Amino acid sequence: MLALSLLHGKKDHVVRSDRQRLHFPAMVSVLCRARSEYPVYQSWALFLAIVLTTAGCATVAKVTNLTEESCGASFTHQLSAILTHEGETPEVADALAGKTVSTLTTYDLGPRPFAIAAPSGTDYRFFIDRKGADCVLTLFGRQKGFVSYTNNLTYIATEVLPDCTCAD
Repeated sequence: MLALSLLHGKKDHVVRSDRQRLHFPAMVSVLCRARSEYPVYQSWALFLAIVLTTAGCATVAKVTNLTEESCGASFTHQLSAILTHEGETPEVADALAGKTVSTLTTYDLGPRPFAIAAPSGTDYRFFIDRKGADCVLTLFGRQKGFVSYTNNLTYIATEVLPDCTCAD
């Protein structure tokens, strides 16, 4: 890095910094020393990293029988329940759920997350997760104005969709 400084009254004298050249070898030596002195902790750290990575994994699926009356009603009811729990009025939640089912049956969006923009100014992000034979509607994010909240480990809300089947 280059830095301008005043050295002994000389104006605009350029001084080279060795910070970049020294940083990498220093970090390598610290890592090598840690591996040799603490090999048990290294294997635990690797194990913990693998567990935390796989714990948040979910398969994004799509509902394959949303056009059937029983599945459509189940999807509408569960989505409305989540939106009502998040603070939307029951009337708005029912209208948003009905419009979402209509959109998802009209357009084949495939297995991907989808968003719902509520009149309250809150945007909700959902996906369908397949847990065994069950389809699970999952709310994983919401944003209102500049405030955003995402939880992709334990999720904000989940509801099983009875009478629905899903595929990856």
